[in-house]
Amino acid sequence: MSVELIFVFLILGAFVGFMAGLLGIGGGGILVPVLTTIFIYQGFALDNVVHIALGTSTACIMVTSFSSLRAHHANGAVIWSLVKAMSPTIIIGTFLATFVAAKISSQGLAVFFSVFMAYVASQMFRSKKIQASGSSAGKVELRLVAFGIGAISALVSIGGGSLTVPYLSWRDIDIRKAIGTSAALGFPIAATGTLGYLINGIVAGGTHPQYTLGFIYVPAVLLVTIPSFFTAPLGAKLTQTLPITALKRIFGVLLIILSVKMLVSLL
Repeated sequence: MSVELIFVFLILGAFVGFMAGLLGIGGGGILVPVLTTIFIYQGFALDNVVHIALGTSTACIMVTSFSSLRAHHANGAVIWSLVKAMSPTIIIGTFLATFVAAKISSQGLAVFFSVFMAYVASQMFRSKKIQASGSSAGKVELRLVAFGIGAISALVSIGGGSLTVPYLSWRDIDIRKAIGTSAALGFPIAATGTLGYLINGIVAGGTHPQYTLGFIYVPAVLLVTIPSFFTAPLGAKLTQTLPITALKRIFGVLLIILSVKMLVSLL
């Protein structure tokens, strides 16, 4: 691996970690298209390049989400009762979805990813505050919603923040605690997704790039997660001081550009 590529991974990790802490997202919206582009440049086979990008991104998110979780917990922004209620089915949904992803082509995954990121970007531009439902969620609702969040998160390699935060806000949870709770739920999503992509990559067989475990490219995981572990808490600390609304809109534009770039590379 060249020095330039090492530097790119390190910068990518620092940025993703910061955004994970700041906006309560896992960073997959950035990691997947950027990693796909890098892996194509490295000569990875197109038939599984997106699978490896998803698996590698999910493994990276496992570290950034844990760091973000710790920071939000220290700030008293995690509702652990909700985390406990939603974690079991969020884990099941995540794990099962990795088996679905393994059966879909790279092009199909790229299209699904891009469509979902268009939705995420549209939410970034949403100026109207989400109207709270005025009631609390029952156990059955929480479990079903968590299953769906886990499944979609695995297919697009996100920590679930773009789905969890709006849902919790709709359920009248303070936005700060919604972000913190989402960050806490991001860890079981990422850990389970990593295991799923590892298993499916091994089961898929075939020839994988050097230093790849299943659908996980180990050098990228190491180089991305090291700086992200330190920048995620920094982002979390600045949640209350930076212009979040403006940053979300800029981030939304970035997501669309990266998704289009990935589609062009594959199609």
